[in-house]
Amino acid sequence: MFGYLETVFSISMLIGGPLFGRFGDLFGARAALTVALFSSFLTYAILAVSTSVPMLFLSRLPGVLMHVMHGQAQWYILCVLLGCITGAQMVVTDVSGSAERADVLGKLGVAYGVGMVTGPTVGGLITRLSSEQHAALAAAVISLATIVLVLVTIPSTTKDPGRVAKVEDVKNKADNVFDYRAILALLRIPMVRYIIILKMVVGIPVGVFHSMFTMVNIDKFGLTAETNGHLLSYVGIITMIMQGFGVGYISKWFGDGVLLRLSTASLAISYLLLALVDDLKFLLLILIPMIASGSLLNLVASSTITKCVPDTATGTSLGLSMATHSLIRSMTPTIGGYLYSLFGYPSFGLLGFVMNGGMMLAILLGCTGGIE
Repeated sequence: MFGYLETVFSISMLIGGPLFGRFGDLFGARAALTVALFSSFLTYAILAVSTSVPMLFLSRLPGVLMHVMHGQAQWYILCVLLGCITGAQMVVTDVSGSAERADVLGKLGVAYGVGMVTGPTVGGLITRLSSEQHAALAAAVISLATIVLVLVTIPSTTKDPGRVAKVEDVKNKADNVFDYRAILALLRIPMVRYIIILKMVVGIPVGVFHSMFTMVNIDKFGLTAETNGHLLSYVGIITMIMQGFGVGYISKWFGDGVLLRLSTASLAISYLLLALVDDLKFLLLILIPMIASGSLLNLVASSTITKCVPDTATGTSLGLSMATHSLIRSMTPTIGGYLYSLFGYPSFGLLGFVMNGGMMLAILLGCTGGIE
């Protein structure tokens, strides 16, 4: 039943990603972020009063415009503390320059990391002291409070003044949020197609390994729930360091194309070594370049996709990027379970090596959509 519930959520996110991004392009990043937070409020409010399975499924439907992380009861507060990821990315994309965009997206990711640490703790505490319904209710209240914070602190127009006229032109046309022709038109841009394909190819091994990470590590290395929690914290720390400091420093020295090539090559090597892992210490060592490279690639790809579209379509491009993640999330648990049951732990590393190695070969052959 939980698997079906998560599938409903992933499908709603897949459909809602481009629509949400287009809404932000038409009506502004602040409006999109406000709508996303209100969707969060509806989700948690319905969840808090759910007394049947149909209501539980109903609570997932606002996820079409929600675009926050999801999970079990102890993660409800995390979902709000993370904020609405795509909406927040729209805001920082509008207010940042092209040269610094990957860096500011990385610093936004640090806030995500803080939520990863704080959310489960607060949500779990409320659940333990009271109930899961009260944890969901607390998340709903925080969502409403965050809406007020957004309306007070973020200007109604976040685009550069030189671009406002273009946005108004879009609003005056007969276009609407549900115009999929405008959304699909972005996929005709070679570099957009390249970034989407890159995210899919690189993201599938990540999604497979992530979906099986806890179960496999407990099974292979005999970790306790507490030790596995420490391992997840270790992953979070590496991610925050890379996003908060590493991406900004490295992006000053290299262009987006070089960074995408380097990170893809590093991931291919890391996955090959993962296939050879036979003890926990080796895994801890391998995770450093793997997580660092994955974080760098994801941030640079998200930054690049906003640079290769018109200024009036940056939100839609981020929505397409988010939809890609949702698609990956919806299918990788099944792939991961199948691989592990038939081929064991090394299959995760071999899958990542083949897919990232193949992507690296395509890059070397010049199939990069024109990115330098």
